[in-house]
Amino acid sequence: MARIRKHALGMTAAVLATTVLAAGCIQSAQGADTDDSAGGPRAVVRVDQVGYAPDETKQAYLMTSVSASKASFTVRDADGKQVLKGKVGTSTGGWNSRYKAVHILDLSPLTDPGDYRIEVSGPVTATSPTFRIAAADELFGRLIQDNVRFFQAQRDGANVIPTQLQRKPSHLADHQATVYDTPAYADDETVLTAPLKRVAGPVDVEGGWNDAGDFLKFTHTASYSTASLLLAQRTTPAGGKELAAEARHGLDWLDKMWDDQSRTLYLQVGLGKGDSDDGSGKIRSDHDVWRLPEADDALDVKPGDPDYLIKHRPVFRAASPGKPISPNLAGRVAATFALAAQLDAADDPERAHHELEKAAHIYALADTNPEDQLVTAFPHGFYPEASWQDDMEFGATQLALAGQALGDGRAAAWTKQAAHWAKQYITSDSLGTLGLGDVSALAHADLAHLLGSNAAGTEVTREQLVANLKRQLDDGRTRAARDPFRAGAVYTDFDSVPHTFGLAATAQLYQRVTGDSHYDAFATQQRNWALGANAWGSSFVIGAGTTFPHCPEHQAANLAGSLNGERDILLGGVVNGPNASATLKDLNSFPTMRKCPEEQTNPFTVFDGRGGGFMDHVGAWQTVESADDFTATALLALTLAATPHEENDKVN
Repeated sequence: MARIRKHALGMTAAVLATTVLAAGCIQSAQGADTDDSAGGPRAVVRVDQVGYAPDETKQAYLMTSVSASKASFTVRDADGKQVLKGKVGTSTGGWNSRYKAVHILDLSPLTDPGDYRIEVSGPVTATSPTFRIAAADELFGRLIQDNVRFFQAQRDGANVIPTQLQRKPSHLADHQATVYDTPAYADDETVLTAPLKRVAGPVDVEGGWNDAGDFLKFTHTASYSTASLLLAQRTTPAGGKELAAEARHGLDWLDKMWDDQSRTLYLQVGLGKGDSDDGSGKIRSDHDVWRLPEADDALDVKPGDPDYLIKHRPVFRAASPGKPISPNLAGRVAATFALAAQLDAADDPERAHHELEKAAHIYALADTNPEDQLVTAFPHGFYPEASWQDDMEFGATQLALAGQALGDGRAAAWTKQAAHWAKQYITSDSLGTLGLGDVSALAHADLAHLLGSNAAGTEVTREQLVANLKRQLDDGRTRAARDPFRAGAVYTDFDSVPHTFGLAATAQLYQRVTGDSHYDAFATQQRNWALGANAWGSSFVIGAGTTFPHCPEHQAANLAGSLNGERDILLGGVVNGPNASATLKDLNSFPTMRKCPEEQTNPFTVFDGRGGGFMDHVGAWQTVESADDFTATALLALTLAATPHEENDKVN
């Protein structure tokens, strides 16, 4: 359920050249070259199932078990008319013991809008799913709307949206929650070693979003997700009322998690790991039960009952009131409030000034000489993080931009501080790429705009920021060059899909900062991989394309009733995606979990390779748990891809 690093429904559609049914069996698609005795089709075509913009580089892949060097392909439109013919490209490498070659199919000459499919002929035959050619805003607009709907489905508290997974108000006891001291866990972070100690309360932490497939709420992930939504909103001011409303929903909860009067930042609502070896009796946690969230409100419990903390959820602080806050938290939460101040500056300056002051107060409490482990969540293993200077750069940069928008005299000082933290990050040994654990790309892009051509008196230059953005992209591109499907992320580790969308977003940011389109094709490749042009032939965004996860590890989606006779799905949710195949030996199982798929087989196994595996199974938290930070990263990447560069430049 929740991740250490971190931890659905109905029919699974076509696995590109094959059709995967809910029962888990594989049927040959029309035109597929199959050999059932060998465990799967001899050849399959992998394509971005959402589609391509007219002017971008377009690639699909033929994965085959026999030589296809003499094969050719034809692209047909919706009427069956041939619109493009070409030769199969050279092999980019083998995938697994069955699929010994992957070939590129160059679709770049295809520019006319419409729906198309690919047919391969020659030594092998295969047919792709249908894909579209359309303008970027048309192509990705629905996906972005679906991403927003995912956040609507994740809402907790009284202000839920009933049309999303038929949600009902939940965890209303959070309105008067008790604050506890930092929980003490054993070294393996599986059991509490001391009783929880009440230190304050009650506090109102009702609302917000459930973090993932579970019902915990974290300031660490909520601030990242809210900041990403606000950046998307800033990128396209006319991006829609629902996006703005969801960003505000996240911000309103963060406002509850920060007590400006006592200078207290609350870190977490709920207990993810329970049990006890201190003699105080068993403590059940959020991860010990599988239920709809409103079921927690119906519990009849008293202090000392094992389920007491499931209904009356504990709140934990990032630090004692007024004490220094872990800098990763201080930086990113400050950045989130400062982003809100930028967006409110023109229409609601009074609110913007209040948001700026909260951001400044949080930022000022950062512990910039952290000696202990960075604070992210309890237990820490849910969200391990190594870097923090990037968060401080992010916070200072957004404070400076908000200060400029509001005519605040502190803007220049914040700019210098942002440059200082950028320099500290660039020279650190904790360099990463965009995702929950590293926000340097977001910080660098805005700081580069802020500095412009004049970096006098600052510790970093625009050129150094650009070079570090380039470093992140080159790291991804080096990996992609060695991968048959040009994947820039590591698909034998957690967060392969959000890191893929992070690389795509970084390439878009780089282009906006420099005007250099050098990484545009790389950005497209990464988006293509996440949306179906991968070995497994699945899109990793629920509802996108013809094949996507239908059995996510998500309690509300798994247990939601039918809508108009059809199962509701977690539309727009982004899942972890492929992971080390060895991790899939340990699936979650609960007596109350609705079986999904009906027959517990994994038709994707035949496509596992290079140590990576994928499973669409409600217990497979390793591959199909959706999460707020995953979806927020994808939403930002898709928003950048859908927005003309010159329009974005005007905003910045």
